[in-house]
Amino acid sequence: MSSATSSAMSPDATPPAYTPPPPRIRAGLDDAAGRLSGVDALLAELPKTPPRAPDADGDEEKLGAVTVTHRFADAPGDGDTVRWHYVECGPADAPVVVFLHGVPDSWWQWHYALEALGTEHRCLAVDLKGYGQSEKGTGDFRQEGVAIQLEALLDRLRIERFSLVTHDRGTPVGDHLVARMGHRVVRYGRGQQHLWHLHPDLHPQEALFTSPDAPGTLADARRFVALAYTLLTERPVRSPDLVRTVQEFGYQGISTAVPRYFHSSSFRQEWIERRTRLIPRWTCPVLLLQGADDPVQPREFYTDPQVLARLPRGSAVHLFDSGHFWPFEAPEEMTTVLREFLGQDPAGIGPAAG
Repeated sequence: MSSATSSAMSPDATPPAYTPPPPRIRAGLDDAAGRLSGVDALLAELPKTPPRAPDADGDEEKLGAVTVTHRFADAPGDGDTVRWHYVECGPADAPVVVFLHGVPDSWWQWHYALEALGTEHRCLAVDLKGYGQSEKGTGDFRQEGVAIQLEALLDRLRIERFSLVTHDRGTPVGDHLVARMGHRVVRYGRGQQHLWHLHPDLHPQEALFTSPDAPGTLADARRFVALAYTLLTERPVRSPDLVRTVQEFGYQGISTAVPRYFHSSSFRQEWIERRTRLIPRWTCPVLLLQGADDPVQPREFYTDPQVLARLPRGSAVHLFDSGHFWPFEAPEEMTTVLREFLGQDPAGIGPAAG
């Protein structure tokens, strides 16, 4: 599949046009209020979620047969340093895979992938700045700024080449990282985020996160996680995953740090940057990873042949039999898909050599 390039939009150019949501999506948006009744029901079923003590560098945690190690590292950023938390597993000399989570998640979103892939890949699952146990101080929370800081972390860890897998709001950061790092990114598993098509009705959360009430809303981690996982899932999520998600989203400082991303950019700005500046700079195969039944990200927006034609050679799309949160809704399908994708050569043709 050949890639297509486009030049950056000049100041006088006509802005891109929004794409109307399909009728089935419109019906789902109209029914969103009905889903809210399920939040209290989920909260009633959810076990107690006491706060989780912070980890220390070198702490280990078992995920099935795989042991992950908690790490903390300082890397350049924000005029001084940014302190990152991540977990790692796998052989030191194996191909590297970096995972970026979304909201309201953390590295834990990828624990099924780490368990499945951690014997054959060196896996690093990062808490994005502002989330989990990573830095939450003031500073640069632009998507591009955080990508620059993540690049500094990878340089600090001496990671030269890697595959990237993202989900939700980790993906805009990933988009910049792939554009910046060029051929150092071997493959990009781009998960669950708007790409070429967009419509304002499909990102109502922007108003929530930029509201003066956002810190108070996010401070109730238990209710906020229940809200997100009630509105956006189509298949059950295991209770232990929800409990750990609440705990990881409950660390002090998250409720004020996460809204900084949304005050630093907008969905429209991200959309225009992707179309004019970022996608043309991607060089590795891109696998679009989308839940087929996400109520605000229509599958038709990703299976559009014109979209795939704009991506690098070897790019493709996979639709999970799930809603938005496929790392928890469809873990077996996810690990199968990722194992196959990571086993391809960088051109996306046949198995990887060696």
